[in-house]
Amino acid sequence: QVQLVESGGGLVQAGGSLRLSCLASGLTFSTYAMAWFRQAPGKEREFVAHITRRYTTSYSDSVKGRFTISRDNAKNTVYLQMNSLEPEDTAVYYCATGSSGIVVRATSWGYWGQGTQVTVSS
Repeated sequence: QVQLVESGGGLVQAGGSLRLSCLASGLTFSTYAMAWFRQAPGKEREFVAHITRRYTTSYSDSVKGRFTISRDNAKNTVYLQMNSLEPEDTAVYYCATGSSGIVVRATSWGYWGQGTQVTVSS
């Protein structure tokens, strides 16, 4: 079965950086689009970034220019490099795959990881 395991979260000061990783198994990774979403307490899960199997990327307006999504097909891993972090970036970050439909909608993705907590202090 498809499994996604996120890592790399933690506590960082505003202006700092973190790199999240998501290791995928149970699928032919190179043929799947991948995405990152996040969910803050009391809020809905929101789209962060997306990368297609052909390496095309898209970002939410709130992270564009600060975050970079990438993938390493040899390692079955997708990354999210997060720079210039702000307290508003505090959330649980989720990796997703198995898209069908509009990629910015969480309901379009069929497989999810367990999430990794990112906390940005001011």
